[in-house]
Amino acid sequence: MNKDTLVLKPGKPVLVIGAAGVDIVGRMSGKTLERSSNPAQIRTSFGGVARNVAENLARLGQEVILLSAVGNDIYGEQLLKAACSANIQTEYVLKLDQQLTGMYIGIYNSSTELLFALDNMQIISAITPNYIRKNDRLFKTASCVFVDMNLSAETLRAIFSLAKRNHLAVCADTTSSHLANKLTPYLPYLYLITPNAKEAALLVDPTKKIMSRKQALLTAKTLVSKGVEIVIITLGEYGLCYATSETSGYIPAIQTNVSDPTGAGDALTATVLFALLNDIPLDDAVRLGVSAATLTLQYPGSVLPDLTLEKLYDQLVI
Repeated sequence: MNKDTLVLKPGKPVLVIGAAGVDIVGRMSGKTLERSSNPAQIRTSFGGVARNVAENLARLGQEVILLSAVGNDIYGEQLLKAACSANIQTEYVLKLDQQLTGMYIGIYNSSTELLFALDNMQIISAITPNYIRKNDRLFKTASCVFVDMNLSAETLRAIFSLAKRNHLAVCADTTSSHLANKLTPYLPYLYLITPNAKEAALLVDPTKKIMSRKQALLTAKTLVSKGVEIVIITLGEYGLCYATSETSGYIPAIQTNVSDPTGAGDALTATVLFALLNDIPLDDAVRLGVSAATLTLQYPGSVLPDLTLEKLYDQLVI
């Protein structure tokens, strides 16, 4: 695969492939009590990395086609209805009778630090190589492909093969530390990845941890040397580092009150991709991404429903 031929194609829909489901997030109101019921703020929203990225892109005005799977149940029905209302094209999403719509449960302490999470994304196994190949015509008319790592190794292989055939750039979310290594074989062929510090370290050297901004920047440059076009490593409250073969930098986080951390990284990824598709320079694209993440942190849900480019510029870090 020759990465030099894999490019973004502005003016065409982004093909987003991966998880869609329901998020249930609980934030403790006080000290955590083990083996007991804990008073908390609890909210539900639609989630899934791919679905979140698709909605953020659509809210910003980008045409999006979602490839995913939901159950033929009330959650799946409501998810697809909400996606359509956000202008996501959902006609290719599988609706399955024998499986339940995916679900994620996140439990946070009163400081919005994740204590643990549960997820049931078994339905994503229905996104098979055969399903991808049946929709190969969508690759012919796409601007680029976005994938999350809930997909199987076989399905990822089929996606990268079709991307190569159609000269499409592939952008990816590492999704979680136990899924990130699925990307390792494809580092030379990736246009954009946005791992957190732990996920990035696993892609470079599983025996080491990123403990400083300097180490994060070095890791980003190492991933670029392995072939990734653009690497953005998020550092939570400490901001992010980014690198390409030509530039690198650090952007601090915008100090804000956190209502709900779920979906902030997806907002950043989608916004950077949107900006690059609209010829916004990378330095500015990353700053807009930080703005999107900050606004999402302030909102009790996975995606800010009134996200606009104007709102992002209002929040822009200098």
